[in-house]
Amino acid sequence: MAFHDKELTVPGAVEIAGRHVKRYHIDQPDRRLEPEVVEAAYAYLPKLLPAPDGTTPPASWVVLHRGADSGAYLLAYSWFFDNVVECRIAIAGQPALDCPDDNPAHFVPLDRPGVGCVWELGVLEHERAAWVRHLLAPDRPDLAGYLADTRAEGPVGR
Repeated sequence: MAFHDKELTVPGAVEIAGRHVKRYHIDQPDRRLEPEVVEAAYAYLPKLLPAPDGTTPPASWVVLHRGADSGAYLLAYSWFFDNVVECRIAIAGQPALDCPDDNPAHFVPLDRPGVGCVWELGVLEHERAAWVRHLLAPDRPDLAGYLADTRAEGPVGR
């Protein structure tokens, strides 16, 4: 199978479980994320978010990625200890990764220590730079600026 870009959309930030969460969706060019997959993913998301640590601004970002086959992937990245990212992942519809079925709306935790695939890591690159720009480099941290600073929508992968 040849490599191809996928489509990145940015639905906006929300507050979930005491954290500000920037949201990114990655779709197949010819198939958008189904509403039932999106609904199931955001219902599952609180299980992936750690409690705020009391010192780091409670910020996270999430990538919801629809695979080319039956799989869907929900990756929650959360800042802690000022400048460290934690990643927790749930997967659905991917029996090759021990999902119980091929239903892309039936999320279960991924027990492997992954951090993302080539399409998802482009978002991580942006988020690292945005955290430095808005929270670490300025004299006064700007959480609102960080939350507004998202990767541009459009093709992602290369």
